[in-house]
Amino acid sequence: MAKPGLNDFVAAKIAERRVSEDDVVTLRRYIYGDMAVSLEEGASLFHLNNASPDLCEAWFVLFPEAIADILVNQASPQGYVSNDNADWLIGQITADGKVCSATELDAVLHVLEKAREVPESLELFALNTVKDSVLTGKGATRSGEQLRPGVIGDAEVELLRRVLYAGSGSRGSAISRAEAEILFELNDATVEADNAPAWSELFVKAVANYMMAMSGFTPPSRDVALARENWLETPGGFDGGLGGFFKKMIGGGLGGVLDAHESKPSAYAERGAAIEEEIARNEIVTEEEASWLVTRIGQDGVLHENEKSLLRFIREESPNIHPLLKPLMDKAI
Repeated sequence: MAKPGLNDFVAAKIAERRVSEDDVVTLRRYIYGDMAVSLEEGASLFHLNNASPDLCEAWFVLFPEAIADILVNQASPQGYVSNDNADWLIGQITADGKVCSATELDAVLHVLEKAREVPESLELFALNTVKDSVLTGKGATRSGEQLRPGVIGDAEVELLRRVLYAGSGSRGSAISRAEAEILFELNDATVEADNAPAWSELFVKAVANYMMAMSGFTPPSRDVALARENWLETPGGFDGGLGGFFKKMIGGGLGGVLDAHESKPSAYAERGAAIEEEIARNEIVTEEEASWLVTRIGQDGVLHENEKSLLRFIREESPNIHPLLKPLMDKAI
């Protein structure tokens, strides 16, 4: 339960409509006085945040930090977010019926980034939050940029990238079909918009990551797929796209990736060989993946530029294109 006096202090701050730096120090004393943060105290913080008072900069540090401590650091086992706690977090954000704020999204991202494992529902909630911000022009960005309904700006690309990166640590390395579906929904909804150039690259890399990248291994395939490297315009991608980048990484081409582990060269060589074999298998686009992509691209009956870029990328990087994709590949020339 919340510590004695915390609810009264929060009520006073809501009445004053202001939270100062000194107030944040006081809140820290209330919350962390016994080195633990409870769900009830987290709810009090949400109550204060939702009241929309004048919040100092220190608040934007305390709030996501405390929520992550509740759901990740104090979880049992530590680092694993339960379905109940994920539902609690989503429920706190949606309880006031308002659009998820930038501060609330920061809290979700802190949880995703710090956790070893979270329910997929929480990551998809974050992705859908950004998607809704794009479509409505309201919501989760503190970049200072003005949101334009139906347009993906640089701020939204970076938020999407951050959510997808966070999934690398929380649920595994590969982009999931559910994530790829949300990206397609965004692409379809903004196909004629003046989107940031970075959107095209993120869309192609992330969906290609789902189509071709590894699964079941821990090396950061999302990190490679979502890095700010413009290799869509280069024939052959980045030394062979996702797979080529991994092979270069495992072979020592990134200098320092293996240097830090010189004490166990044979173990890492064996690990590298196993990963390279897995990459080769997963670069092949299967019938299931091809069928999904044909259905997804054909939903509006038009092959748009980002979709052409995706098909060209897959054609260049995959050693075995399924026949189902051939008609689309021919149109993407």
